[in-house]
Amino acid sequence: MALDTQGHSGGSCHHHHHKLLKSPHVAIVPTPGIGHLTPLIELAKRLVVHHNFSVTVIIPKDGSLLTPQKKVLEAVSSLSISYVFLPPVSFDDIPDDIRIETKIGLTMTRSLSALRDSVRVLNESTRLVSLIVDVFGVDAFDIAVEFQVSPYMFFPTSAMGLLLIFHMPHLHETTSCEYRDMPELVKLPGCVLLHGRDISDPLQDRTNPAYKAVIHMFKKYGSAAGIMVNSFVDLEPGAFKALKEQGRGIPPVYPVGPVIKTGSIDGIDRNECLRWLDKQPNRSVLFVSFGSGGTFSQEQLNELALGLELSGHRFIWVVRSPNEMVKNASFFSVKGEENPLGFLPNGFLERTKDVGLVVPTWAPQVRVLNHRSTGGFLTHCSWNSTLESIMHGVPLIA
Repeated sequence: MALDTQGHSGGSCHHHHHKLLKSPHVAIVPTPGIGHLTPLIELAKRLVVHHNFSVTVIIPKDGSLLTPQKKVLEAVSSLSISYVFLPPVSFDDIPDDIRIETKIGLTMTRSLSALRDSVRVLNESTRLVSLIVDVFGVDAFDIAVEFQVSPYMFFPTSAMGLLLIFHMPHLHETTSCEYRDMPELVKLPGCVLLHGRDISDPLQDRTNPAYKAVIHMFKKYGSAAGIMVNSFVDLEPGAFKALKEQGRGIPPVYPVGPVIKTGSIDGIDRNECLRWLDKQPNRSVLFVSFGSGGTFSQEQLNELALGLELSGHRFIWVVRSPNEMVKNASFFSVKGEENPLGFLPNGFLERTKDVGLVVPTWAPQVRVLNHRSTGGFLTHCSWNSTLESIMHGVPLIA
């Protein structure tokens, strides 16, 4: 990746000459959510290990506990990667039912003055060359410009997703109905045709303030010094070619993917899933998992369970309680944990005990995908899961 290590203006190298002896420093600003932090930490590791940068991760706080974030950061803090938490922002004046995207955007906006202070300190004490934000962080570009460091974006999903973003202002201006109601398909250069209903959720309601905020944000993408995309050319040749074409107002795009979690050692003893997989034939097991956010209704869970059972295939199923239970969680007594899988169809566990393993809540996904016995992956297709599966050669059922 060609980061401009001298800062923007030609003259800046003179009064920074005392800093040139230090390794170049990068500030990375993730927006709230562990899903945003994970790929940025992997990117930070690569910048440190392969490109001799040092990194400070500056984390805005949205009032949640950030326990998983702290764990992840502590694990890498030995590596020339340091971190700073900004003071938590207040949402006292905001209605409870705002969209998560609006809340993420507000967390960024309301953290800007604290972020400016952190960047000022870094700029004085290190050879700061770049500020890297993720998809919701473009408001921080102004701060980068103020301190003459290059504003880069790390785009954690597909090149096609990025191409769609640069196409959105055009779609916004040339259509009046909701995208899900568009009669004609959306044609992006070099990509498969899209249905309007496939455009992501926050854009499906033009009356919601989140819509305006997102379109405004997308227009700012063009002011990045460069955009790193977590994908690679062989995976999306058409989309990357289209992103390169001149005259679209798209900054330089760098395919830096796949940036994925590397299989860490999750506890020294082999996890139950891995021990169970060790006993199965090669490529015989279907891994079923829908990410950290996804839950189903009771009816969908029943269908999935019966489908797995009828298929007769070996499976590992990472299962979470159904939506109804999560919504009504406050009605359950704390001691209601005698049977954490009580919501599965009657007798299902008993009838499938020879072919299946049901795991509550979590499994070491990268290591399961890497295991010789895993033959397929039934997934909600988040980009992280998709890349992990592709990199381990496991076919996906979407």
